[in-house]
Amino acid sequence: MIDNVYQLIAPRTVAIKFEDVDIANKVIVRPRYMAVCHADQRYFQGKRDPEVMRKKLPMALIHECLGEVLADATHTFNVGDPVVMIPNIPGHGPDGVYENYASGSAFRSSGHDGFMREFVALPADRVVSCAGVEPHVAAITEFVSVTMHGIHRFDIAAHAKRDRIAIIGDGSLAYALACTLSCQYPECEIVVVGHDPEKLSMFSFVAERYLSYEAPADLTFDHAFECAGGEGSTSAIDFVIEHIQPQGTLMLMGVSEHPVPVFTRNVLEKGMTLVGCSRSGRDDFLAAIDVMRDKDIQRRLSQIVHFDGEVNDIKDIKRVFATDLQNPFKTVFKWGL
Repeated sequence: MIDNVYQLIAPRTVAIKFEDVDIANKVIVRPRYMAVCHADQRYFQGKRDPEVMRKKLPMALIHECLGEVLADATHTFNVGDPVVMIPNIPGHGPDGVYENYASGSAFRSSGHDGFMREFVALPADRVVSCAGVEPHVAAITEFVSVTMHGIHRFDIAAHAKRDRIAIIGDGSLAYALACTLSCQYPECEIVVVGHDPEKLSMFSFVAERYLSYEAPADLTFDHAFECAGGEGSTSAIDFVIEHIQPQGTLMLMGVSEHPVPVFTRNVLEKGMTLVGCSRSGRDDFLAAIDVMRDKDIQRRLSQIVHFDGEVNDIKDIKRVFATDLQNPFKTVFKWGL
């Protein structure tokens, strides 16, 4: 079956590839709503290392996507079902290794074509029903699933005293994490530390909010999630090391393109545990959908979604990425190609 695949072939340059796709024993999904990730944007703008760009391109972008089932040879779904697609291509790691870390695993829109195409053919275990979730919110399920993976890893790693948990960062990831963390730990006090007053004002449902330069010297918390990433990673990690209680766990979730220094002496003196989290797997998607079916959570998550209309040609693709550069939150668009 011939598929139209919209590949990035050079920074800000998209071309159509016609690909013969094997659809045997697959679920055929028509992409409907997509969300732009910072990783997609870095590829589109050519902000990755030149060697990385040469290795990854040409490649279809987008790994956050809601679709509609067109056909299902596995008889798992009905035609017309709304579904989200899992971008992981699982490897073959030993027992106990999550699919997103397993040796030989791969990821769509990072070295493999993503979902910016006419249709997608996937094994049934790479497709999850999202019935009950509004389309513009369901489009960011993969993003929310990353927070669920972080919470799952935290639940295993952290000691039992979880009265106060800090989130360092005030962007989309921090906000989505605050939403899911408040559901998973409703009795816990969530503290958010950020640097942008306008963004910080959106976290009205947490116990405490502080601008990083105004945080009390005696502020403490049992554990923390670092969601700053980039150039903010260093100061965020330093802040946590200074304020966290002994033997606290720090979940590292912000992505940085460059090495980040960590003051290991103080990490050792406090007996801290540092856990790195990246991406997610099927179980995290299922958990994310369970949380996102809550109408209050949908309402909260919709606050970080900017809907940018419909994409009907390559010019529209360029428009969406240009808009996203000006959007501090999640850009979602309807896929009409």
